[in-house]
Amino acid sequence: MVMLIAFLSLLFLLLIRVPIAISTGVVGVLGLAYYQGWSPAMSQLGMIATETVLSYEFSVIPLFILMGNIISRSGLADELYNATHALVGHLKGGLAITTIGASGGFSTFCGSSFATAATMTRIAYPQMKRFGYSDGLATGSIAAGGTLGILIPPSIALVFYGIITETDIGKLFVAGVIPGILGVIFYVAAVLFVVHVLKDKCSDASEATLKEKLLAIRQLWAFTLLIFIVLGGIYFGLFSPTEAAGVGSVGAILITLIRGRMSWQKMRDALEDTAATTVALVAILIGSLIFANLVNVSNLPFTIVQWMESLNLGLMGVLLLILMIYFVLGAVLESISMLLLTVPVFYPIVEGMGMDLIWFGIIVVIATEISLITPPVGLNVFVLKSVVPDVDLKVIFKGVFPFLIADILRLALIILFPALSLVLVEMM
Repeated sequence: MVMLIAFLSLLFLLLIRVPIAISTGVVGVLGLAYYQGWSPAMSQLGMIATETVLSYEFSVIPLFILMGNIISRSGLADELYNATHALVGHLKGGLAITTIGASGGFSTFCGSSFATAATMTRIAYPQMKRFGYSDGLATGSIAAGGTLGILIPPSIALVFYGIITETDIGKLFVAGVIPGILGVIFYVAAVLFVVHVLKDKCSDASEATLKEKLLAIRQLWAFTLLIFIVLGGIYFGLFSPTEAAGVGSVGAILITLIRGRMSWQKMRDALEDTAATTVALVAILIGSLIFANLVNVSNLPFTIVQWMESLNLGLMGVLLLILMIYFVLGAVLESISMLLLTVPVFYPIVEGMGMDLIWFGIIVVIATEISLITPPVGLNVFVLKSVVPDVDLKVIFKGVFPFLIADILRLALIILFPALSLVLVEMM
């Protein structure tokens, strides 16, 4: 009964837009005070806050955020879009495919679905409208492409999951590579389905010359090399995720300096944004860890395990039940709130049933990714709406629907074939 009240209180605070860091922290401390008394509850608050701030593992977050902020100010998004457009822009639906490919590439550096969606809206939407694309296809491909940022490493969501579950973050990053690539492939398939089967309105652009294609691709060599160094270094054990983040940040600064894309003002803005984002994420993580302690103290996971075992659902049945809960919560909560609210409850359950926590982490993040474009919230949709206010929300959600189906099919594939997530991890 106490945990039910705690969850309902937390949901109420989130629904009335109380920041998640405050919501989880307040509910967590009050719950711990009920079970253990005020003195132990406040002691845990201080201990968790201190350990989180001083955690070597957590330093991966500001370093990757800095890398993303540096690169986002270097004009990379435009170059990614131009390079992809040079290769596939002439195909039917090519500009939508260009948007998906550029979003996937940009999110690799950026790590933020919201930033990817906002950036690609400003770049891609005017181009697609110029070539006669319908509002649904144009906005749907942008909103869906932006979700790739939550899974393709470096992913803040995977870092949070790794810290909460004490799972190796480097292995989580590597496990996200194939599902992330599958996301791009499935989204491209959705675009082709929309333009060839549903006959959605779009026009072909002129094909770039071979010289233009080679020139566009050549612009990306340095950033392509950077991401191979970062992910390759983790994969081959050359450095830890935190060290990889440091290498990536320094590499991003050097590349932008060499190419003449860096100024003192841009560097200052990048550092300020990194500091602000990091402080917000630290507060969120502290609150979620306090709430996770409350969950453990209440023995809620053990109670849920007993209940699920009584239903004789098996691992797959339990997993499907968990996913149903995610889809319901995704209609009312934003992705990070949902992730931090549920992972402390669910991961002990699936771990106790013998499920690989890396595989479960990828499934959870994909489910969270789906929530970014699911009505009625779909925060990526609202980010896009804020940039193109003239497009009706119904049109955007209608345009997103084929990509939502593609995401569900990809999720089913990852569940049925765990090797898609684990094969690269096992080869590390």
